[in-house]
Amino acid sequence: MEDITNTEMQTENVNFESRINLTPLLDSITTIKKELGTVIVGQEKMIDQLLVAILSNGHVLLEGVPGVAKTITAKLLAKTMQIGFSRIQFTPDLMPSDILGTSVFDLKKSEFEFKKGPIFSNLILIDEINRAPAKTQAALFEVMEERQITIDGNAFILDTPFLVIATQNPIEQEGTYRLPEAQLDRFLFKIAIDYPKLEEEIVIIQREHLLQNHGKLENIKTVLTASDIKNYQSLVKQIVVEHDLVEYIAKIAVNTRENAFLYLGASPRASIAILNASKGFAAIRGRDFVTPEDIKDAAIPVLQHRVIVTPEREMEGITSIEIIKQIVETVEIPR
Repeated sequence: MEDITNTEMQTENVNFESRINLTPLLDSITTIKKELGTVIVGQEKMIDQLLVAILSNGHVLLEGVPGVAKTITAKLLAKTMQIGFSRIQFTPDLMPSDILGTSVFDLKKSEFEFKKGPIFSNLILIDEINRAPAKTQAALFEVMEERQITIDGNAFILDTPFLVIATQNPIEQEGTYRLPEAQLDRFLFKIAIDYPKLEEEIVIIQREHLLQNHGKLENIKTVLTASDIKNYQSLVKQIVVEHDLVEYIAKIAVNTRENAFLYLGASPRASIAILNASKGFAAIRGRDFVTPEDIKDAAIPVLQHRVIVTPEREMEGITSIEIIKQIVETVEIPR
């Protein structure tokens, strides 16, 4: 009887041990946050979401008024990673070939040679993404979803990791083009950046004053290599998700399609995005399993840009975030 009890106790202890070693990942996350914190004041939630997106191998749309550190945050994040970085400034006259590349005739070889565009990198910062016309927006569809580009019948596979961080200003309308739903659906997260609080604003001003002739990016240290990122992304995929939680995600998605306040609900791609993002949230919190709280934290940034509020409710001032919050609270949480 005593042997059975000891065996049961040993089995119970094994079950509580971490099945995945997340210590190196957590150490890297802590160091990156520390590096970003030397320049970015506050915005902890945004930084967490950006890190989750990287771990989940997803693209991010940063939305905020000018001057709230959208671009500098992306550049700082790129500086902490030893990977290729490209910045593309979107303008109304930008052509698809300016992004993807073009075939140039080589007189010496008497043949066309493909010259790669700035999209051939690891981390792509697209500044003011809503300033480019529809044909240029469409050039991003394949590369964001499939991590490849097809030009002149030839497919070019991009190096991994490949991540897009795009920025846009929600206020200014002149010279901008609304992003098509198909493109919005390719972003894992849409992150809205608010104004800093008074105390944070004071710190921002003081830091800028103390910088004098030094640049913001000068002292940022490299934390991750491309190999590290790929390893961590592979690790995050192994995070455990119980069947009840998979059902919880599915119910949230289905509820968006049946909600009377929404004209367009979430697609199965959105359900998968919540799954992957919730694994990322679990990982940065040091857990090898997903909880309902992780799913709740993933729901709004994943869904807010994928659903469309009915015109009647939009006129009443109801936002997609409010509706998603209501749906998440309504769906029964697995116990």
